[in-house]
Amino acid sequence: MERQPRRLAVIGSHLRPTVAGGGDPLRSLISVSPSAASAGDNGCVFCKIIGGESPAFKLYEDDICLCILDSNPLSKGHSLILPKSHFPSLEGTPPSVVAAMSSTVPFLSKAIMKAARCDSFNLLVNNGSAAGQVIFHTHFHIIPRKEGDQLWSSESFRRCPIECNEETFSLVKCIRERIAFSTDSCSTDEAMLDKNTQD
Repeated sequence: MERQPRRLAVIGSHLRPTVAGGGDPLRSLISVSPSAASAGDNGCVFCKIIGGESPAFKLYEDDICLCILDSNPLSKGHSLILPKSHFPSLEGTPPSVVAAMSSTVPFLSKAIMKAARCDSFNLLVNNGSAAGQVIFHTHFHIIPRKEGDQLWSSESFRRCPIECNEETFSLVKCIRERIAFSTDSCSTDEAMLDKNTQD
């Protein structure tokens, strides 16, 4: 029963975005959250941005995550949503943090698409070296798209329909077994987290 209010609190935190106040107008574009950065990886560029040590164009900030413009955008408005705590991979990021990041996607993507004057976007996670992850701090890409922009060479690749064969059945069985194991592992992790929170 106690889990429900905590989840609502996480989602509710996104209803109070950071609003630029007085002072230096350029300072409002840079995230400053030293307490969150101190728990991160000293060599991580995102931890440095979160800690205010490196500049970034901040679009949104709440208690859990930050949205900034990508410094090497694939399209106008290409943005990144990242947690304020350092997690090197998506599978190592707590589900509550992934949920908090995900809950920002609808309103952030809508604002980004309007500003970029487009009606489509890709939501992308590069997780691991082979997938193109360069900065090992979990983050989502919101990449605004326009008809015919041809950002990905893979868009011209033909996709083959899946075959109903032994290899496919074996793959499905293996994934289901790992999901069952992951679900059991997550329940244990949540129980440990609840116990630590109560202490």
